[in-house]
Amino acid sequence: MQSEELLKSILITGDGGMVGSYVDFGIKTDRNFLDITNLEQVLEVFKKEQPKVILHLAAETDLKKCEENPQHCYFVNSVGTYNVAVASKEINAKMIYISTNAVFDGIKKTPYKEGDEPNPQNYYGRSKFLGELVVKGILENYLIVRTCWIFGGGKEKDKKFVGKIIEQLKNPETKEIKAVINQIGSPTFAKDLVNEIKKLIIEDKKGIIHISNNGIASRYEIAKFIVEKLKSEIKVLSVDSSVFNATAKNESLTSENYKLRNWQEALEEYLKTEWKII
Repeated sequence: MQSEELLKSILITGDGGMVGSYVDFGIKTDRNFLDITNLEQVLEVFKKEQPKVILHLAAETDLKKCEENPQHCYFVNSVGTYNVAVASKEINAKMIYISTNAVFDGIKKTPYKEGDEPNPQNYYGRSKFLGELVVKGILENYLIVRTCWIFGGGKEKDKKFVGKIIEQLKNPETKEIKAVINQIGSPTFAKDLVNEIKKLIIEDKKGIIHISNNGIASRYEIAKFIVEKLKSEIKVLSVDSSVFNATAKNESLTSENYKLRNWQEALEEYLKTEWKII
């Protein structure tokens, strides 16, 4: 099958989210059209559309919500993924599952590789790891993509760290920003993530792959980078994770075979093109 034809035949779940906003191919569905927690509906839509590949983006990624309502978290991230995997097998489609650094425990001193043993420490991480186990248990034709600290979507969809920092900087009452110094990760531009996934689909890659922008940063370093690019006078204070009732952790990912551009270059482009603030 030609790559253009293949991309047209991909069905995307969760198109309304941050990552989904960069998808420029395939059959797009959001929660209004496709409820992944409803197996009957998932089977009906998949059988009707007959996609060759499923790109499963739909997930509950709000960490606070997941910790406060684990039942909802598991229902969407684990049961929902089970439904998508079952339906994918039913129509003999390949499944691409987007997973997370949160499947690891965060205590390793160096970035996590694909072969490292998962050991999730919160409900969100456990629910996503269960999703991984489901995909591997039900399907032979699958690709699990773990990623980390995603930013993207602009003002409309970026409700995560980068978006929150920008909103604080735009507030005239903000005099200083506190950002954690002892939590590190691999910042990832959702646009770069989608472009790489597109290549992996065309190349028919299988298994587990880590995709993130190159480099490691703390929350403090990311906030400082944004402030400097905006030429803002607002101070960025480095604080211990305990200030936010959190723990020190390493959430960074690495891959021997897949490397994207540096996170600084990606973030600068994002600030210029989507927030138009530099």
